[in-house]
Amino acid sequence: MDGALDHRPRWLGSPWVRGLAAALAGAVPALIFPAPSWWWLAYVALVPWLLLVRSAPTYRRAALDGWLGGTGFMLAVHQWLLPSLHVFILLLALLLGALWAPWGLLVRALLGGAPGADGTAGGAGRPATGGRYAAALVLVPSGWLMVELVRSWEYLGGPWGLLGAGQWQVPPALRLASIGGVWLLSLLIVAVNTAVAELIAHPAAWLPAVSGLLVCALAGTAAWLWAPVPRAAGTVRFAVVQPGPTGTPSARLARSEALTRSLAGRGVRLIVWGESSLYEDPADRPALAARLAALSRQTGAELLVNADSPKAGRAGIYKSAVLIGPDGPTGDRYAKMRLVPFGEYIPFRPVLGWATRVGKAATTDRLRGTRQVLLPVATAGGLRIGPLVCFESAFPDMSRHLVREGARVLVAQSSTSTFQHSWAPAQHSSLAALRAAENWRPMVHATLTGISAVYGPRGEQIGARLGTDRSAAAVYDLPLAEGTSPYTRFGDWAVYGAVGALLLAGGYAGLRALSRRPAPGRR
Repeated sequence: MDGALDHRPRWLGSPWVRGLAAALAGAVPALIFPAPSWWWLAYVALVPWLLLVRSAPTYRRAALDGWLGGTGFMLAVHQWLLPSLHVFILLLALLLGALWAPWGLLVRALLGGAPGADGTAGGAGRPATGGRYAAALVLVPSGWLMVELVRSWEYLGGPWGLLGAGQWQVPPALRLASIGGVWLLSLLIVAVNTAVAELIAHPAAWLPAVSGLLVCALAGTAAWLWAPVPRAAGTVRFAVVQPGPTGTPSARLARSEALTRSLAGRGVRLIVWGESSLYEDPADRPALAARLAALSRQTGAELLVNADSPKAGRAGIYKSAVLIGPDGPTGDRYAKMRLVPFGEYIPFRPVLGWATRVGKAATTDRLRGTRQVLLPVATAGGLRIGPLVCFESAFPDMSRHLVREGARVLVAQSSTSTFQHSWAPAQHSSLAALRAAENWRPMVHATLTGISAVYGPRGEQIGARLGTDRSAAAVYDLPLAEGTSPYTRFGDWAVYGAVGALLLAGGYAGLRALSRRPAPGRR
């Protein structure tokens, strides 16, 4: 019998109770993200889930505990979608939660069993030494990272709620992000949780667990003390216009114009409006273009607006960041490439179109842009900005690509007005701090109804945030930076390392299994 059963609480004998416990344990890490922002909880938040999975009586049960825990995590992180998707959010959570089933198998294989009298680990039908627990400190985090990587695919909803994103306000963690991105943070967080779970479940096998904790602590300390930092390169004055929940599109436009006029004479070089600030394309509406051009002349700044509208001569609706100068649209624009499933389009609409009848799913599919672009701001001396729209700020690769192409400032235009009184605005705003720190470039996160915020090249907050209760224009002096961060230069090396570790472990396990087979003709 598996030694894991020896220390299993009796109340976990009921499969229904155990399933509920797995879902609740999986939901705990959601508290590390805004609005609670209990970032410190991240380093033990997975421990109850790990201990539950490792105690599973069978591998099949461990996979189920992983699945149910993943479902609980997805529901908790995306609970603000419930008013929009209703019962459909449960189906999506079950689908994505299944990604943690293989992780559950990995956890049980590496952490299952009880230590023997000599401090070695038994269980799982075989003796095991502390080497298995040392391997767990690498492989369990690597397995978690594979789950994050797969669910980050845009057609599965994108990388919302990556574990490392909960450290957006912790300076040493942001320094680590500049080295290996949010992926490195997730790896280290899961490694710490794994070590703590080992100490609780197998205190006799303390050496690998304590060693793992020391390695993680030293990595964070070394990054804080010796990791390279960006070089200061002056400042540029930008402004954000947040009209607030003003009702109709025409009322919102009028409020945005009034707020923009209030910025005249303040030395602003670019004024950023939020996502869907216009429902007509100024390139196709001369009267609208003239109104916006007048604002540019009055303020001495170019405007970056966002049109959620058809483009003349093209079928369908695009979400486009459009640059407006003193003479009207400059011709520089970016059409959103990565769309929100169900929010901006319905996958396989002929099959899943019924989602519009049970929630607030998109009634009309938005169309995708074809490439990322840089927009030169003439009123800022040709400074090139990298535009992103809405949840594109959650994708590390998009910001990195813009910076590698020469972006000096990252700008995200967003609107979370549908989720105004939920955790979504704060969660979305926090992502800009990570993208700024990863790439050593300041980032502006401008919204229609809050939360708008600006972050410097180390991920530090610049000025005050505009909350969901504000209708205002705010001016920010953005610190520019020179240099290329290690993450921008080397990319997702933490992900590749995790893949390599899992492949090596799989190959080693396969070779061991082959070596144990009896030779032909022998029994």
